[in-house]
Amino acid sequence: MFDKKIYVSVFSVVGLLLTTIIWSQSSKDNKVDAALFSDQSEKLSNGMVVLELFTSQGCSSCPPADALLETIKNTYPDNVFVLSYHVDYWNYIGWEDPFSDKNYTVKQSRYNTKFKYRGNYTPELVVNGTEHMVGSDKTNVIEAIDKYSTIESQNMLSISGVRRSKEKVSFEYKLDGDVLNKEIRAVLLLNERTTKVKNGENRHRTLKNSNIVVAEEYMDLKKTSGVGVIEIPSIVKEGENITLMLFVENQGADITGAAKAHL
Repeated sequence: MFDKKIYVSVFSVVGLLLTTIIWSQSSKDNKVDAALFSDQSEKLSNGMVVLELFTSQGCSSCPPADALLETIKNTYPDNVFVLSYHVDYWNYIGWEDPFSDKNYTVKQSRYNTKFKYRGNYTPELVVNGTEHMVGSDKTNVIEAIDKYSTIESQNMLSISGVRRSKEKVSFEYKLDGDVLNKEIRAVLLLNERTTKVKNGENRHRTLKNSNIVVAEEYMDLKKTSGVGVIEIPSIVKEGENITLMLFVENQGADITGAAKAHL
């Protein structure tokens, strides 16, 4: 598995430098052949597929995964949910990713502890909270979409009454199925943003990121319906398009239901 691993050991810096060399050439070509997905999109059933990409603008191997995520987003507008979490552990090499958040690094670590994987790496893609893979691996990603799209969701979730003001988004939700020991994760996504990177591994490059997580809140789930509010952070500019996604999760962080609303 060619990836960027982050370890707490004294060998971490050496490992990062080596993987940078390995990926520096391949990361120059970020184009994704949408034809790879043409047949797959027609076969997608009602199953829910949630793809959480852990990425960074400071990581030279991440742009291909970011481009792949955008292609998936455009190819599967309904039952595939794509999210881009920008971690903060690449900021030290000269470029501070404006979307990075230490909480997303913690989130990734919790996933990898669950998977019994020895460390964080980018680009890492987590599917339905149940397995992980290299986020730029087109073949594995296609197979994962095909696999999970045939599995019926445990919870059917819907969003209604969505209202966007300058400071926040309010919404109502309703779901079917068991809610015991589960919670709702509300996520606010910036649909896309283009950034000119001045330093770090991607210096002098213009990067396009899609479905960037800019806010996240967890809510207790005791009833099959309810209301919620999530604040719009200042990083979202006036007039930019955002998306609200809701996920039902069990205590093991498996995702059992999902819904989204474009704002």
